This record gives sequence, C-alpha cells and structure tokens, in this order.
Amino acid sequence: MKKNIENLKDSSRQFGERWGKTVVRFRWPVLIGTLLFAMAFGAGGQMGFNSDYHVFFSEDNPQMLAYDGLQNKYTKDDNVFIVLAPKDGQVFTKETLTAIEELTAEAWQTPYSSRVDAITNFQYTRAVEDDLYVEDLIEDAASKSEKELAEFKNIATEDPRLVHRLINEAGTVTAVNVTVRLPEVDNGESAEVTAFAREMVSKLEEKYPNIDTYLSGMVMLNSAFFESANGDFQTLTPLMFLIVIITILLTTRTFSGTFSTLIVIVLSIMTAMGFGAYMGIGLTPPSGAFINIILTLAVADSIHVLITIIQQMRKGVPKREAIVESLRLNFMPVFITSLTTVIGFLSMNFSDSPPFHDLGNLTAVGMVAAFLYSTLTLPALLAILPVKVKKRVTEGGKLPFLERLAEFVIANKRPVIAVSSLLIITSSFLVFKNELNDEFIKYFSKDVQFRSDTDYISDNLTGIYTVEFSIAADEEGGINDPSYLNTLKSFEDWLYTNEEVIHVNAFTEVMEQVNKSMHGDDLSYYKMPDNREEAAQYLLLYEMSLPFGLDLNNQVNVDKSETRVIVTIKNIPTQSMLALSDRATDWLDENAPSHMRAEGVSSTMMFAHLSERQIMSMISGTAVALLLISIVLAFAIRSGKFGFLSLIPNITPVIIGLGIWGLFYGYINTGISIVFGMTLGIIVDDTVHFLSKYLRARRELGKSPEDSVRYAFSTVGQALLVTTFVLVAGFLVLAQSNFGLNSDMAKITTIIIIMALVLDFLMLPALLMLSPVKRSQDVKNIASKGSTGDLSAIPAT
Repeated sequence: MKKNIENLKDSSRQFGERWGKTVVRFRWPVLIGTLLFAMAFGAGGQMGFNSDYHVFFSEDNPQMLAYDGLQNKYTKDDNVFIVLAPKDGQVFTKETLTAIEELTAEAWQTPYSSRVDAITNFQYTRAVEDDLYVEDLIEDAASKSEKELAEFKNIATEDPRLVHRLINEAGTVTAVNVTVRLPEVDNGESAEVTAFAREMVSKLEEKYPNIDTYLSGMVMLNSAFFESANGDFQTLTPLMFLIVIITILLTTRTFSGTFSTLIVIVLSIMTAMGFGAYMGIGLTPPSGAFINIILTLAVADSIHVLITIIQQMRKGVPKREAIVESLRLNFMPVFITSLTTVIGFLSMNFSDSPPFHDLGNLTAVGMVAAFLYSTLTLPALLAILPVKVKKRVTEGGKLPFLERLAEFVIANKRPVIAVSSLLIITSSFLVFKNELNDEFIKYFSKDVQFRSDTDYISDNLTGIYTVEFSIAADEEGGINDPSYLNTLKSFEDWLYTNEEVIHVNAFTEVMEQVNKSMHGDDLSYYKMPDNREEAAQYLLLYEMSLPFGLDLNNQVNVDKSETRVIVTIKNIPTQSMLALSDRATDWLDENAPSHMRAEGVSSTMMFAHLSERQIMSMISGTAVALLLISIVLAFAIRSGKFGFLSLIPNITPVIIGLGIWGLFYGYINTGISIVFGMTLGIIVDDTVHFLSKYLRARRELGKSPEDSVRYAFSTVGQALLVTTFVLVAGFLVLAQSNFGLNSDMAKITTIIIIMALVLDFLMLPALLMLSPVKRSQDVKNIASKGSTGDLSAIPAT
C-alpha cells in the first residue's frame, strides 16, 4: 500500500513536467493539432437565435402549460400595442381620429395579423326601435362636427371595455392593439412584424408630426430580447477583447504572451460555439452571454502559466526550461480550478430555465477547451515565438504591496479572522433583505426603447402585466345562465376592489351592454339578462352583427362553456402578482360553484413563478456542485482538513455578495439565482493557487507557517491580482448590458469575485497559520533531488 502511495506521489509530481517537456519538444505538431481541433468544432456552423419569451420555460413548466392551454381555447395574446399621444393632449380631434382610422386600416396589413382593436372600430351597440345595430364607433372622423366628436369622447371614456385599455379617462392617450398569430417556433417572424410596425408608425409620425407613438406588446418584447443580445455582441464583446489585450500587455509586458493568450481565448470561444452548433443549441439572451464569460474566464488559466514563465525568465532561466517549469508548477492547480469551474457551470443544468442550461453547458465546454489550449497551444506558441523579458530589481516577481500585505496578515492574523467573521455574519443577515422579483419589463435597462415606451404606457394609459382566468360554466352554452353571469360579474367587481388592478376585461360587459341596447338603451337594463334563453338570443344576435376579425373568440370559447377574464394590473413586484392571483382563486373557491374555480395564468404569471422555481431547483444543483468540488479539493490536497478549510473562502464570498446586493438592491431575479452555483467554481481558482503554494512551502521546503504565507504571496500573488482584475473588468463590461438578467448577474458576480480575492488574501492565510501542517518526511529526499514540487507532490500528513 505504501509503495502504491509513493508511486502515485511520484507520478503526480512528474506529470506536469513530462507534459511541459512533451509540448516544448513537439511544439509544431501540438500547435497545428490544437488549431485543427478548434477548426473542426468551428466547422459546426452558426448557432441560430431564438427570441421567443417561451424559451425561458421548460417544456413541463406548469404555468406555461396552463397559459398555452388557455390560449388554445381562445385567441393568442401575441400582439403589437401601439400607443398614440397627441402633443396637444386631445385624442378626439378630426386630425387625431383620422390618423387612428388610417393606422387601424394599415395595421390589418401587419404580417400574421388576426385582429386590430382601436377606439375607431370599437363595436358600439345601439337600438333603433326593435333593431340592434352593432357598428364602428367612429367612421370618417374628418366629416364629424365638434358636437359629434364630443359625444364620441363621452362614449369612449365612459365605456368600461375601453377605459384603461384603449383610452385613458382624460381622453389624452389612446392605443391600437394588433393581435398576431405567430408560428410555434420563431424563425424571424417576430422581427418581421416588428419591422413592419416600426415602419408603419414612422410613416404616421411623419404625416402627423403632432402625434407621438410608443410601441409595446409581446412581439416587441421578443424583439427586445433579440436586439439586447445582438447589441451586447456588437458592443460589449469587442470592448472586453480590448480590455483583456490592454490588461495582459500592461501586466506581462510581452507581445508574444498577449498574442498567445488571445489565441487561447479565440479557440476556446470557437470550440464552444461549434459544440453549440453541433448540438443544435439556439442562442437566447441569457445563453448568448457565454461568449463574454468564456472570454473572461479563459484568461485566468493562461495568466497563471504565462506569469510563471515570465518570472522564471526574469531569474535567468532559458525560455523553454521556463515553459516546462511553469507547466510543472501550474498544471495541477490549473486543472483543479478548471474542473471546479466546469462543475459550477454544469450545476446550472438544475435550473428550471433552459437558456441557463445552455449557458452552463456552453461555458463548461469553453472552460475545458481553455484548459487544453492554455496548457498546449499557449506553451507551444511561446516555445516558437520570441519572448523578450526584462529583469526586475524585485526578486522573484515580488511586488512591494504584496510583501506589505503578507506582513500585515502575519502580524494581525487573529484580528483579521475576527473582522472577516463579523463581515460574514453581518452579510448573512443582509441576505434576507432580498426579495424575489422577476418583472420581465425590468429585464431591460431604461435605455432600451421597449422599456421606455412600456414605462410611458404604464404611466399614461394601461398596465403591461396581466393575470388571466378561464371561468367555466357547468355545461355547453352555460355561459348564458344568469347565475353564471351574475357570479362572474361579482368576481369582476371584487377584482376592482384590489388597488393593483387597472382594468378587467370580462364577457359580462358585453352582455350588460347588449341587454341595455335590446331595451331601447334604457340604463336601468345595464345588467345581466333575466333568463338563459334571452341571454342566448342576445348573444347570437350580437355575434352575427360583428364584422370579420372582431368576434368574441378572444373572450368566449367555441362551445360557449367558458369565458376569459383578463385582469390588467399595475407594474408591481412578482410576489404581489402571485398574492393577487392567489386571492382571486380563493375568492372563487369561497363565492362561486366548484366548476368556476380557476387559477391565474399569463405570460406575466409565468415569469412571476420563474425565479421561485429557479431558486428551488438551483439549491439542488448548488448542493451537488458543492459536494463534487469538496471531493475534488480534498482529493487534490489529499487532506480532508484542508479540503474543508478551503471551502470557507469559497462559500463565504457568495454570502457577502448576496448581503451587499440585499443592502443596495434588495431583489433576486432569475439571473441572480444562478450566481451561487456559477461563481462557486470560479472563485475556487484563487483559493487553490494560494493554498497550493502555501502547502508547497510547508511540505516541501520546510518553511514556517509565516514564511509559507510570504512565499505564497510572492509566487502567486501577482497572478491572482491580474486574473481577478481581468475577471472584474470583464464582468463589469457585461454589467453594462441592456439585458437586465445578464447585467444583474455580472454585477453581483463582480462583487463576489472581489470578495473572494479579499478573503483569500486575508482570511485564508490567517486560517492557514492557525492550522499547522506537519513537515513531510520526504522533504530531505525531494530537496536532494532538486525538486521544487507543487500542490500534488506531497500527501497530507
């Protein structure tokens, strides 16, 4: 058994050296082979982009299944919502109403359109003796008198079917709603509809400069997803490349090293993209961030290898020997950090949202590629290219700042642990200041046109969030039963008692209006019909009078056994949305027959439930990732004690990050919910590299705990500073994304990465000095062989 351990020890000690010698010896075949490998992946083709909001939800998501089921009973809600705001604040003028008529007529030409609703074509009922007339509220507005225009205003601003839906109470802002039937899979149809709508309103504004227009709706939401992701790719990605180039060049002072690192980054991204193309993974706003994340993370592996090469050359070691030494020292730590990062990103497969599966898988593939290219392509290139390095006065690449920091920690190890512990405990309480909130409008920054237009619409006309209920009768044609109608009316009245509710669109309004018209427009008959037969006759007569495209299919199902209630609500936090939906369901349970019970559904509700489901699923994923990373670290360090100790500076940065986030922001959305699993692997990098150098000094070189800390700071401190700076710079650039999920994820990741370095430079060495390591019995033997060893060379004793 002892012999086997010795063999394992010697094997792990020599593997990095053999790897380095092989790469340097066969540098041209290695370079050409890795380039061909990357090109083979790159030949997989391009990854398509899917901007449909449905991609955020798994196929078995209960809220999505319920919402799709409701839409199959009625018409779909995919729409373009065009709001018109006359600069003079008067909708009911000849000019503005003429513009609305023209826009309504043009909107019917929108690709895939199935319905257009406006105040001008609103189906107004009136009675003339025994006849019922159903016709457009306004026709040929240019020919109307001021008296008629005033009458139209009174009708429109008092009809509950229009107010806070297509017109505001003051009559200053109105809307044209275009309903479209898009295919199940978006192959560019949303972009086609969006382009048509924008051109249409652009022509309108050109012809009528007195009218401002605003665009919203589900089609515009889909387009906003695509445009935000595309904008990130065109602006943020080049900026991140520039930052990486400048950072590497300034810290290494070597053009060949900078060029080689960029090659590693490009090949890593190419491999991940090729993998995605081969696997048929479609790009989405969240998963599209994998390019920027790989770009940032791939630098970390290369920097450790590159900086050690430069440090060795500054000591006078020849270039090729320096490459071999760097790989011998860094191979295992880089392998461990790459493995833990991959585990962290793969934990995102536990997410309830498929785009985050794709983000995790694509980034994991990119990190595997980054490890291979940084230990193969990078050293092979450097062995071929000229590398010029100037000697420095400071020995071993030491930095005065790091030396002073090491001395500070050594002199104040107990106070450092106490202050760090206090920070962690305080942050733990601040974590609970965060509340779940997944409003999809806030996925976009206020600089995005869709967000600013939607905010204007919410402030001046109606809300963009809805909760929908499909209320069933007990039989076919049962919606004509007065008891059903009266209960439905009571439900509508109760909904209006909730301050969150802006508008309720229910079938009851139609029946009340028709009943009034059938009784000579007598206001006393603005109520439900007295008997079922009468209600059925009125409904039939009304439907037969409706023009094509403006029927009741959006409110009543085919066999007249269910009706749809659409509740428009204010822009409120998702927890308030869920609470309102639950209260509505409870009201139906308590006040309606069992067959009328219904759950609130809608795209809004789908997103409202998403972060809650996401967090619950990611708890499982993070637990698995934490377990696997613990095993990896314990195996690599060959010490359960230090494996456990290393978890403290790996877990606590996330706690501090979430605490700071709770203090300044106070919400958690879908993007933030994945951060724990994602960053867990990333921040292991600092811990592993610092710990490896500390244990090497203790086990191999026989240094005291204090000198081992000094050794760790001097050998790996600069690399940790550089990699952290690159990571922070990269994620800060991503934080500028107009897509809120990505920017929020990047902001909190930046906080966590900074805190990880702080704890690894302060708390970790203080803990190590209080956790003694016995000097290995093999130190003399290793020293006599001239080995400098590394983390894997000596097992824990």
